[in-house]
Amino acid sequence: MKKMIAILITIAAILGAASAEGDLSMKEIPITAFEPLRIGQTENAEAGTGCTVFVCPDGMRAGLDVRGGGPASRESQLLNPLMAAQSIHAIVLAGGSAYGLGTANGVMEFLEERGIGYDTGYALVPLVAQADIYDLSVGDPSVRPDAAMGYKAAELAFDAPNYRDGNYGAGCGATVGKIAGMDTCMKTGIGSYAVQVGDLKVGAVVVLNALGDIYDWRTGRQIAGLLTEDKNALRSTSAYMRSVTQVAENKFTGNTTLAVVMTNAYFEKAQLCKIAGMAHDGYARSINPVHTSADGDSIYAISVGDFAADQDLVGMLSAEVVSEAIVRAVENAESAYGYPAAADLP
Repeated sequence: MKKMIAILITIAAILGAASAEGDLSMKEIPITAFEPLRIGQTENAEAGTGCTVFVCPDGMRAGLDVRGGGPASRESQLLNPLMAAQSIHAIVLAGGSAYGLGTANGVMEFLEERGIGYDTGYALVPLVAQADIYDLSVGDPSVRPDAAMGYKAAELAFDAPNYRDGNYGAGCGATVGKIAGMDTCMKTGIGSYAVQVGDLKVGAVVVLNALGDIYDWRTGRQIAGLLTEDKNALRSTSAYMRSVTQVAENKFTGNTTLAVVMTNAYFEKAQLCKIAGMAHDGYARSINPVHTSADGDSIYAISVGDFAADQDLVGMLSAEVVSEAIVRAVENAESAYGYPAAADLP
């Protein structure tokens, strides 16, 4: 009963603050509005790969929920509530599949140079978590994000934050709709969306690289995914899968959708893991099929403030900003590597 009363008081306080401003609705805010979090990204446009780095010099509390069957990740166990670390210093989203996991080495090098890390008594050890998409089927598969790219992205995050939606950072080689192979897939990218209700802020950055189709979560209309053989229109991945009786020879032609959900509300690691789990509802609303054996779908949730807010409210808003960030990843993508973007379909 006491917990329920506390939740109601928190929600009432948020709505009351919004009411005092004369507006009970959410308003969109920049994805850069979550200080002291900083975002930097770099890419190799010719090779079709890149990385996006989220840096918090004083550390950020973080949780993780992995739903896909084929993740490529690093330091995921740091975010297990049973592990000792209570905060981390950076999150890396990158291309290159497992080959790209060395990107975090460059981020660690940069942070160490700036005096950022966990003090072990003998050395500073920056705590850096990472997850990668499979983009080796786009551009040049021999070129992957590496330590040099990670160092540069971290430097940009720290000194000149440069986040942009579209074919940038980890979204450089992102595509969707690959059940029939790369010949009939579409180009997507990285997208973001953030909102504020009273003093509460919730936002998301999504690298959209799914096996399945993409839908506008508000209307249910398909906006990207599997193309017809003439590449002039969309068709349904789920219908295609129902029509094919044999087992697909290789679904691993470029999958995994990644997200970082952020809030200025204060939560501990276990709570953030739950918020990350709720944020996956945003994937389910917008991607079909989702969480397949050929996807490594993962969501990080991070807390970078001390505002008191209800966990379930933030989880609900997280799912919404994830869905809208997915739409933005479609809308801001540009055709590349022979794969059309939504803006260029007839």
